[in-house]
Amino acid sequence: MGQAMPAPRKKKVPKKAAVKGRRPNKSGDFREDAVRSRAFAKAILRAQPYTLSPERLEKLLREASRTAGRLPKPPFQESWAYLHTMLRLLRAFQLGEYRAVPPKALLSIVAAVAYLVDPNDFIPDEVPFLGFLDDATIIEFAARKTRSTLDEFMAWEVRRLLKK
Repeated sequence: MGQAMPAPRKKKVPKKAAVKGRRPNKSGDFREDAVRSRAFAKAILRAQPYTLSPERLEKLLREASRTAGRLPKPPFQESWAYLHTMLRLLRAFQLGEYRAVPPKALLSIVAAVAYLVDPNDFIPDEVPFLGFLDDATIIEFAARKTRSTLDEFMAWEVRRLLKK
């Protein structure tokens, strides 16, 4: 008679984290979750149109200036200066005064600023104190990612002031 067929082997399916090349966030650190959140992904996707339209970028900068004026400083301690540098860089870019911004860096900065002005991000802004921790995390992440671009912009600002 015939031999019994061996049971089919189950195919090993890698875990989601392994597929994406990252470990799940076991530490409970919300910072990593904020950077990988749907809200930040949405901000990145929405960033490009701002870079292509001075009018849209102007509107984002107006909102960002209002938002920055009401931010509590403690969550932004590490990135406060870079947040304001990002805003100045975007203003100079929007006005056509400064164009030496790598496209990836520009997208990261615009996405971080767009995330900042979105009140319904990973942790909604109306949650006392905590509502701005995710915003500070995103600004800090973008600042680290674009530090050389931001530093070059600040050097450009100084050279420009010295010429006057």
